[in-house]
This record gives sequence, C-alpha cells and structure tokens, in this order.
Amino acid sequence: MGGRTEDAAWDPGQYGRFGDERGRPFHDLMARVPNDSPRLVVDLGCGPGGLTRSLAGRWPGARIIGVDSSAEMLERARALDSDSRIEWVQARIEDWDAVAAGEPVEVIVSNAALQWVPTHRRLIPAWIERLAPGGTFAMQVPANFAAPSHRLMREVAARHPRAGELWPGLDRAATVADPEAYAALLLEVTPTVDVWATTYLHVLDADPQGRHPVLEWVRGTGLRPVLGVLTGAEEREAFLGDYERELEKAYPRRAFGVLFPFARTFAVARAAAT
Repeated sequence: MGGRTEDAAWDPGQYGRFGDERGRPFHDLMARVPNDSPRLVVDLGCGPGGLTRSLAGRWPGARIIGVDSSAEMLERARALDSDSRIEWVQARIEDWDAVAAGEPVEVIVSNAALQWVPTHRRLIPAWIERLAPGGTFAMQVPANFAAPSHRLMREVAARHPRAGELWPGLDRAATVADPEAYAALLLEVTPTVDVWATTYLHVLDADPQGRHPVLEWVRGTGLRPVLGVLTGAEEREAFLGDYERELEKAYPRRAFGVLFPFARTFAVARAAAT
C-alpha cells in the first residue's frame, strides 16, 4: 500500500473485514493475465499478503515478491506465510526498482494500490519496458472517488475546523485516470492492451446496533488520512459521527443489508514476445 507519512497506520484487521469483496477484483484481474509459467512475479502494494499467496497457488514454480510500504501489513503477511513462500519487501511502490530483483520480471500486478501513488502514470511505462519478453503488467484501481462514500467524506472534512489539514489526504481523484487515459498510456508502450471498468454492487451486512458498514469499509482505506490527522479520541469521534449520519442517508440500511456500489478500473498490458 502507499500513502502520506501522516496517515494513520494500516490496520490489517480493519482492512480484512471485507476480504471477500476486496479480493474479487483481484481475481477478476488475474483471470486476464495469460502467462502460464512465469519465473518471477511481483505484487506492488501487496498489503496483508493473502492475495499474493494465491499467486503461489497459481504458479507454484514461480519466485514471488510482495512489495509494500506498510510495516503493519508486512508483519501480517509474514505471519501468515508459514512456509516463507513469498519474498516480502518493505518499500514504497515509487521506489521499487525492477533491476533489484536480479532477473527479468515476467508479471507485475498491482491491486488497489496505485491510487496512493500520485506518480504512478509516469512509472507504468518504465515497468512495462523492463518486463521480460511476453511479460504482463496488470493493475486495478478504484474509480469511485465521485461516489457518496468519498464525496461525503470530503464535504464533512471541508466544514471541519481543521479542514486545511484534512483536505490534502482526501484529494486522490486527480491521481487516478479514466479507462481511456490508461489505455492510451499503455498503447504508447505496447499494442497488446486490455482495459475495462466494472461496478460491483456489494451487499454489506448492517448490524442495526453497529456502525454503518460503509464507514467500516473506508476506515480501512480511504479514511486513513483523516484518522492520521484527528488523533484525539473526541475530535475523531465527532468527525466519524458527522460522516456516519451522512452515510446513513446515502446508503440506507435495509432488511438485507446495505447496497454499496463500487466502481473499479482494470488494465492489462503485455510486452512483445521478442
């Protein structure tokens, strides 16, 4: 994962509360990766590592590296990797160097991480150019920054007394491009490109006595910049309460739970075979 230094630390437990929903885009992305037996696979922004370990199941003969900037996430990843199957590397995505792997990378995957890297559109062409012949770059980023979950977060932050401190961490919409822009970027490097967009309609369990499930979802990801600034319990709870009241109106609780649409953008690019 990525993020500003003042963001709240990544919490693997909070992030994993919606593991099935967060994991589905990863599996949909990897289904479009055609490589049969790559020697080296790198997961940029591997988080707590569960999805990275699934790559070892698909490619049992591959060397697999998981890269993440979060010590908390990597601690969980190493704890669950009981046979030390994966090489876990702590580094910011923007600092990762393919040459340091010591051999050509055949698959680079990044799942829901590049939105935290403002420079990622400048980095992608270099990653593709360094792939082994026939190698694949595959990415997925959220495309929901205009959705109520994020729009309301920004609106609540804008009327907060510390708005000037909160805003920089919430303005990530400019970081992520639309599908056409990613397609154009990738086609400048290689002709074999597949870009698509999907909106998942998640049905989240909603305990009538518990916090709103969309609040719990974003506490593990998009709300981290706010939590990194509002470290006092009282001011943090005041923000969360204000934000939660807005979420209750935007995503009403129903007998079956809460409907939570989530748009995502996917891209797969393959380097020339020779």
